[in-house]
Amino acid sequence: MSDLLRVQPDPSDPRLTRRVTGIDHAGKPVETSVTVERPLTLYLNGQEIVTMMTILDRPEDLAIGYLLNQGMLRHDAVVTGVDYDDDLGVVVVRTPERTDFEQKLRKKTLTSGCAQGTAFGDLMEGFAQVQLPQAELRTSWLYRLLHRINTLPTLYLEAGAIHGCALCRQDQPVVYMEDVGRHNAVDKIAGWMFRNDETGGDKIFYTTGRLTSEMVIKTVRMGIPILVSRSGFTAWGVDLAREAGLTLIGRCKGKRFVALAGQDRIVFDADLSYVEEESAKHWRKNSAEAMAAGDEG
Repeated sequence: MSDLLRVQPDPSDPRLTRRVTGIDHAGKPVETSVTVERPLTLYLNGQEIVTMMTILDRPEDLAIGYLLNQGMLRHDAVVTGVDYDDDLGVVVVRTPERTDFEQKLRKKTLTSGCAQGTAFGDLMEGFAQVQLPQAELRTSWLYRLLHRINTLPTLYLEAGAIHGCALCRQDQPVVYMEDVGRHNAVDKIAGWMFRNDETGGDKIFYTTGRLTSEMVIKTVRMGIPILVSRSGFTAWGVDLAREAGLTLIGRCKGKRFVALAGQDRIVFDADLSYVEEESAKHWRKNSAEAMAAGDEG
């Protein structure tokens, strides 16, 4: 894997999965890995903000990213501390300024994100004013990038029931995050970018999840000009991407993809005769047990 990859999943971490016994479709005993989710309560200074269900592998990144993507922290904010207590399942983000989000916490808009998929009513404030960078996406980068992501060791392939997101530069993944909700995986990357002073202008964002309004809004808020997914689109997601000038690419598997916004950034430089279709062992919809059993449908 590329030396550029700075964060990646650790499927061997015993905290993230556990083995469970049951029976299969033929009534035979089976033992399989399942993903472990735990509650994490987030405080901003002294105020409780939200309790999220998460795999709890990077609570500090998740906390910062959530606050950024909900508009509770500005991208130029000063954070004086991020304190996590594993026993209590609590993370506290501290800032020098007094904060009070009681009114904002009362005004929520339910989004299509799974698990804790809520966005506040003013989430889109300033959305129309965002100017995304003029970047390019070479199809040769895209195909190499998909192959590299598909061959990463991931918690999904170990146990399933999880989403993945990657922050990429050209044809290289830089950060790969997983969680039970795709919004959590996005927020972890946003938090990592903030804590590592990483900008989004030269990046590509990859997700295994659907290209919904929430996914588009968060990508734009991170200043990333290109969003790619294996999955499909929602109409509002497409409309928002076109409004913001975001390049939106979905149904991206093997040599196939569909672009519904920002097509002018795409440079078609790959010879498709040399691009392979995905092999069964790279189909991310399958768990390790399903592939071992030959059940790849």
